[in-house]
Amino acid sequence: MATTETGPRFARLHGRFERRAIRFAFAILVVLSAGGLVEIAPLFALENTVEKVQGMRPYTPLELAGRGVYIREGCYVCHSQQIRPFRDEVERYGPYSLAAESMYDHPFQWGSKRTGPDLARVGNKYSDDWHVRHLMDPRDVVPASIMPSYAFLASRPLPVDRIERLLRAHRTVGVPYSEEHLANARADLLAQADPEADAAGLAQRYPKSQQRNFDGRPGLTEMDALVAYLQMLGTLAEFDWRRPEPEWVR
Repeated sequence: MATTETGPRFARLHGRFERRAIRFAFAILVVLSAGGLVEIAPLFALENTVEKVQGMRPYTPLELAGRGVYIREGCYVCHSQQIRPFRDEVERYGPYSLAAESMYDHPFQWGSKRTGPDLARVGNKYSDDWHVRHLMDPRDVVPASIMPSYAFLASRPLPVDRIERLLRAHRTVGVPYSEEHLANARADLLAQADPEADAAGLAQRYPKSQQRNFDGRPGLTEMDALVAYLQMLGTLAEFDWRRPEPEWVR
């Protein structure tokens, strides 16, 4: 009997809300507030939920400029930067991604599609020359590639005068660039792309930074910056990505 009366009972309750607009609007507000609170509250404890990982640092000025080129050209549309903890992905792309590896990304580059391979661990996987040839003419190194050519990057000078403002903008959203980083932004950018420059300060401010002529050509171009960015992806974090085997496997 109770089961048969449940439907009419809820119908009467629903009808009471529908006939009273103010009460109905208040009920909607309560439901939306509860749902919003569930989604927003964890953000206040974000620092406690992101696992600390050794080796992570902010991008060097050259890497940050290259990341800007990466975003501008829409590379994230076809390439993700998020390796999931599944065996097939780990065996193909490398150790699975951690949240801390995106802690300085504004915006993050996880991506939503893989027309091309995931790039989270592409750093130092290929030579600089391979990347340059791939960007100049993708089918020269990957015959089945449908990626467009980005040869124009090799002839576009990289603007260096705005780099301090770029670092300052990222500091505004939480990236820990210090006044020392800002003061040396232009010099660090130029030094990283010049193998003959004194890069002691660069190495101190940005551990594991790579210094060389990335595109192998005279002058500082957007190609240099993009290759520098690609070559550092996945090379900073130091962690044991292997999960312990269950006891029954041993």
